[in-house]
Amino acid sequence: MSHATEDALARSLSDPARFWAEAAEQIEWLRRPRAVVDSSSPPMVRWFAGGMLNTCYNALDLHVAMGRGDQVALIHDSPVTNTLRRFSYRELLDEVARFAGVLRDLGVEKGDRVLLYMPMVPEAVIGMLASARLGAVHSVVFGGFAPNELAQRIQHAAPKVILSASCGIEPGRVVAYKPLLDEAIEAASNKPAHCVVLQRREQPAELTPGRDLDWAELAASARPADCVPVQAGEPLYILYTSGTTGVPKGVVRDNGGHAVALKWSLRNVYGMQPGDVFWAASDIGWVVGHSYIVYAPLLLGCTTVLYEGKPVGTPDAGAFWRVISDHRVNALFTAPTAIRAVKRADPRGEQVARYDLSCLRTLFLAGERADSDTVNWSGRVLGVPVVDHWWQTETGWPMAANCVGLGMLPVKPGSPTKAVPGYDVRVLGEDGRELPPGETGHIVVKLPLPPGCLTGLWENEAGFRSAYLTRFPGYYQTADAGHFDEDGYLWIMARTDDIINVAGHRLSTGGMEEVLAAHPDVAECAVFGVRDDLKGQLPVGLAVLNEGVDRPFDEISAELVDSVREKIGPVAAFKQVAVVAQLPKTRSGKILRGTMRKIADSEPWRIPATIEDPTALDEVRDALRRLGYAR
Repeated sequence: MSHATEDALARSLSDPARFWAEAAEQIEWLRRPRAVVDSSSPPMVRWFAGGMLNTCYNALDLHVAMGRGDQVALIHDSPVTNTLRRFSYRELLDEVARFAGVLRDLGVEKGDRVLLYMPMVPEAVIGMLASARLGAVHSVVFGGFAPNELAQRIQHAAPKVILSASCGIEPGRVVAYKPLLDEAIEAASNKPAHCVVLQRREQPAELTPGRDLDWAELAASARPADCVPVQAGEPLYILYTSGTTGVPKGVVRDNGGHAVALKWSLRNVYGMQPGDVFWAASDIGWVVGHSYIVYAPLLLGCTTVLYEGKPVGTPDAGAFWRVISDHRVNALFTAPTAIRAVKRADPRGEQVARYDLSCLRTLFLAGERADSDTVNWSGRVLGVPVVDHWWQTETGWPMAANCVGLGMLPVKPGSPTKAVPGYDVRVLGEDGRELPPGETGHIVVKLPLPPGCLTGLWENEAGFRSAYLTRFPGYYQTADAGHFDEDGYLWIMARTDDIINVAGHRLSTGGMEEVLAAHPDVAECAVFGVRDDLKGQLPVGLAVLNEGVDRPFDEISAELVDSVREKIGPVAAFKQVAVVAQLPKTRSGKILRGTMRKIADSEPWRIPATIEDPTALDEVRDALRRLGYAR
């Protein structure tokens, strides 16, 4: 371990108050905190109690006041509309202050909720920052979510105002948002006072008189609003993540801890400096979009890229490389599934040679387990370090990573390296005892969590405690499974639900996926357990092949089965794998292994609201039936 990383981790755990007090010096406080750590309400702590600040001020006004108003703050690159827009810090501040005036004039005050249901357009970022400027609590819902899911979030958050757009644009189609929004509002009893609708020329919407207002008209005539001071512990946003009970979980993020942690993380984990160009190829509806499209880059004074496109198809597998070259991106952050899509379409990486990528220093991967093959392929074709890192919606920033800003450690493809300073990561067995290196168990974080992590669930304290704090008292339960190796590197193998029991042997499906992904013909894969009367569970694999592969799949299947038997052993009992054209995923790139398992076991299931393409489940069902499941 490098001295800088080792020292930072040790200091953060031995004296967290001093460590985070130093980090908090980078934030402009309207009133300094009376205490860095308030432990009066265990098991959770409050960070920077008594402090007052405004997150929007730190993201925009501060940089303008420091003389950097002419630097580009936001680049909107939209291949689906063939448009490009740039905003300097001064221009973005002007837009945000005026739209905060719009919200103020509609009655939005500190603590009110503002829900956003928008595509990847600058106005979405403006709406988030305008809410923060007023001390309001924003809740972003992925644009295009089904009406019933959107209605649940409207009902739960009870927003005073909803910000939306007339439509979203996907490659080859336009998605009308307004009918979906109307249906959701009709189904919710907590109805907003107003909806502010951004009319897009691709498909304008009919506005509902008395409730709906035109975004451009309001913004043109609004008076700018000043920043409203908020307590460090007051909420900045609610971000809903899927719940096992059918009720969405509203993760709450505070203002003070969030600002401190994100600004620290972009410099120390991601190696960024003010003026650098950072691109998180995600969506603002997900935590990556909140943390690393909007807040962290602007808090540090970087240029951030907002991309309205896909990794392939807008127009080809060189889309990411084109954006990097055009905007001189220094670091790209995306999901492994996006890179696998690029690799599948361009397995030799020939598109890379078409662009000048000399500006790119690092590729960061998170959101889905990064198999060794994806990490190695990316590093080979791009010629830059590939940093796999691990975190969750609940934490808001990385828990484990190779901290570029503190000095990189040797890379072990497939591992997110070691705990990030601030996180005391442990691996526990079923009995709650720590496991030795090499043994897979429950990955937990010893409390207290560092700044920037969730402070609770919106209006659901009991659910917060039962979901995260009850199973292992004194620890935050991540619901991920994995192990440490002899060098202290952390290996995330699966969700705890994806650890399968084969004849009494607890096996990681992630380990089997690692083997399948290494096959030269496989673009991506998934392994999950299915019910078996004799052994309890058996692993089944699904594989997507690289474009251009024309070998008989029976040959490939036999090679895959043999590889798992050789690398993991006969104990895995891995004997069945089928080919599919695509794997079912959420829009954020997570493979729906739990849904596929239910299909295989003929259990009741429903199409998840976050699914990217529902037809993928039909393909999976057909493939599983060919293997003798899903009856």
